[in-house]
Amino acid sequence: MRKRRKFAPEFKAKVALEALAGELTLAEIAAKHDIHPNLVQQWRRHAKESMPDLFSGKAAVHQNSREAEIKVLQAKVGELTIEKDFLAKAFGR
Repeated sequence: MRKRRKFAPEFKAKVALEALAGELTLAEIAAKHDIHPNLVQQWRRHAKESMPDLFSGKAAVHQNSREAEIKVLQAKVGELTIEKDFLAKAFGR
């Protein structure tokens, strides 16, 4: 069984822009980049849906909320690591 391939956001954006341009069919774009046509269609749809957010400022707000969430989660990881180390020392492990 083949492993799933992961694509960089830059690659997805490039393919989505090609699809939005409409110069080639989805099948031609997919063959050109060696991916399935459904991926091209998904990435094009995602790009179309998220375009208004780029100009309304919602993307920046979303990014800031993600960064805040990451900081909270990193603090929690640090806290749990300290607790784990303390308990390991307390029980002599």
